[in-house]
Amino acid sequence: MEYYRYILSVHIIFMVSWMAGLFYSVRLFIYHVEAEDKPEIERNILQREYERIEAKLWHIITTPAMILTVGAGVSMVCLSPGLLQAGWFHVKLAFVVLLLIYHFLCQRIMKQLKHGKCKTSSFKLRLWNEVATILLVAIVFTVVLKSAVNWVYGLIGLIIFAVVIMLAVKWYKHYRKKHDC
Repeated sequence: MEYYRYILSVHIIFMVSWMAGLFYSVRLFIYHVEAEDKPEIERNILQREYERIEAKLWHIITTPAMILTVGAGVSMVCLSPGLLQAGWFHVKLAFVVLLLIYHFLCQRIMKQLKHGKCKTSSFKLRLWNEVATILLVAIVFTVVLKSAVNWVYGLIGLIIFAVVIMLAVKWYKHYRKKHDC
């Protein structure tokens, strides 16, 4: 137990790095897709640069941070196996599994972009970008509130939060069209 707080600190630091990498990666995917509408010379330059930046971000920050986050999490469970008995921890693990799936789906999108096979619109990628936000909020609230929160109210709150975020993305799409951003 002596090292638990140190490992927890590492877990939080790399979770923040992982989330930053996911947020920025999907933002780059959006720009990458939007570059398709540029004239050929500009498009080629931009897409080549986005591929380079996406790969570096993914392989130098995002994936290593994911590995270290998961590694620190597993270490914390090894030091405190009682966590596996807590209901809130099972909920957290379910959200973490969803976040891992999200991570690998983002990796697939990056590979599709690199090979010119991504058919996802920038609008859908903007919505996709918010999935990480929703999962982050769910994980943080689950960990901080633990069993103090009624899961029904928590789930309702998460759904409302997700709907608000999705409506904000739709509003932004409308705003961009109206103002030619």
